[in-house]
Amino acid sequence: MKTKIKTIDVNCKEWFDRLNGNSYFAGSVTINFGMKTHKVYNMPFQYGYGSQYEHEAGYTLNRAKVIKLDEYTALWRYCNDNKIILRCNIQTGCKKKELMYYN
Repeated sequence: MKTKIKTIDVNCKEWFDRLNGNSYFAGSVTINFGMKTHKVYNMPFQYGYGSQYEHEAGYTLNRAKVIKLDEYTALWRYCNDNKIILRCNIQTGCKKKELMYYN
């Protein structure tokens, strides 16, 4: 039986490479945080800025077959339509080595 998703928590860290002018992030996506059925999926170090980490969280869950998300539907829309609580957080100004934890 498939577990009912009640919450999705996206927590990321962002590093800005001043030398090349690029932003990178890494983080985790937690399903049903604080419940018996919680599960964590890592998003490894990758290029992206702004809300890219939220989009990647949706792709990560889709690839893991946790949710069925097409390429045109944002994670926030999926959560809104399915009455799932979505909490997203990104910590900026991190060091590159802090992002390597998720690899």
